[in-house]
Amino acid sequence: MSVIDEIRNRLAPLNPLSIEIEDESALHAGHAGAKGGGGHYRMTMVSDAFIGKNTVARHRLIYGALGELMRTRIHALAIRALTAEEANTQPTRKEL
Repeated sequence: MSVIDEIRNRLAPLNPLSIEIEDESALHAGHAGAKGGGGHYRMTMVSDAFIGKNTVARHRLIYGALGELMRTRIHALAIRALTAEEANTQPTRKEL
């Protein structure tokens, strides 16, 4: 199973409305984390599990769901965690 598929599976309990994951590992070739096998990823996730939670709490939910992947197959993960309402009112990464 690919790392992206594993990320999707582990985040499923948070009932995501959408998840966009980009593998940016090639941009970090030669980096110490890349040499150890851990990839670099960028993710935008929309879930109502984030309602009422600040950014740190949202990221903790995600890191908790990913578990040991964060110490093994993932070296770096850039996270954008939004509620459905925020996703409808904030510009996308491409629009920024």
